[in-house]
Amino acid sequence: MSHSRIDALLTAQDGLTPVTRQNIEALQLCKLNALLAREHARGGFYRDLPDHLDSLSALASLPFTTDEDLAHSAPGLLLCSQAEVQRVLSDATSGTTGAAKRVFYTEGDCARTVELFAAGLGELIFPGSVTMICFPFSGPHGLGELIAEAVERLGARPLRLGVGLSYGEYAAVLEKERPNTFVGMPVQLLSLLRVCGRGSLRRALVSGDACPDAVLKGCEEILQSRLFPHYGSREMALGGAIACHAHAGMHLRENHVIAEIVDASGRPLPPGETGELVITTIGMEAMPLIRYRTGDYTRVIPGTCPCGSEVLRLDTVRRKETSALAALDETLFSLPFVADYRAERQNDRLHLQILTCGDGALPALDAEAEARPARPEDRALYAGKRKVEEI
Repeated sequence: MSHSRIDALLTAQDGLTPVTRQNIEALQLCKLNALLAREHARGGFYRDLPDHLDSLSALASLPFTTDEDLAHSAPGLLLCSQAEVQRVLSDATSGTTGAAKRVFYTEGDCARTVELFAAGLGELIFPGSVTMICFPFSGPHGLGELIAEAVERLGARPLRLGVGLSYGEYAAVLEKERPNTFVGMPVQLLSLLRVCGRGSLRRALVSGDACPDAVLKGCEEILQSRLFPHYGSREMALGGAIACHAHAGMHLRENHVIAEIVDASGRPLPPGETGELVITTIGMEAMPLIRYRTGDYTRVIPGTCPCGSEVLRLDTVRRKETSALAALDETLFSLPFVADYRAERQNDRLHLQILTCGDGALPALDAEAEARPARPEDRALYAGKRKVEEI
């Protein structure tokens, strides 16, 4: 079995060869110290940190960076000139109150993310493929645009569909365009497959939200192929970890990110134990972050990947606030007639809106459930990441 494409990426981007744990960690320490020296010289947000560390383990002695820091101290976190900024991502919405966190990218940040996307997509997309891209298209250097560029580099044709299509619109795309690959969120994929059928689809990459076991198994049963889960966040330039053909976790972009897993008190945890993911983005040009608490929960899978790569692997990633959905996901999505559901809480009572795609009886649930058949005009019940909505 050949190594993950992440190995070739680390060699191409940073000349790392061979890609061993020793060489990876030496590169990380070198990049970390270069970052600390830049921060110290600039006198910005991280000005009080040391300008050099003797080991990667010493990183755990530094303070955390939080969402509040990104919201209130963005100018101090920026390490390039405003003229070099190509893209700014913010979590501001029409309902946002107070300051919104902002993350800045240079052209180089975006270019290296495209290279990562091409490495991950190259496991399932081949020349001549037609690929559904069901992520937002928000202008130059947006997520959808970067994925489309990576698809084109692989000699394939991207379908820039974005989010919010109805089942009827998806069915029309499957019939007219005959796509064979899908890139989007996991529940969105399962819902599409159960309502519209597999059609021409044969392979899929899922990201942007947690991929529960029941969803993964449901998609794989219909596609008759393994899924490729990926992980990323805006704080690491949208791309963070990619799956290989061994399907044994997601290989971390270690020339770009140093990852720690910490417990509730902030103490580092060893490989194999689940906790909060903390990242130090040593590969970011515009806005590198040191020990940023992501709010995402996962574990580092111990040992070498079955593909032979020594690059660290992350297990399934889930937001802490979505943990209330975990049991519901496994219960409901294990039922082949459930296409999608939305959970809302009002006065400590859980309400479920369920779309079905066939006959079946719902199990006893500690919630008020309203189920109806999905219609062609229906859309996904969550436009983005899923959580229990408070109403």
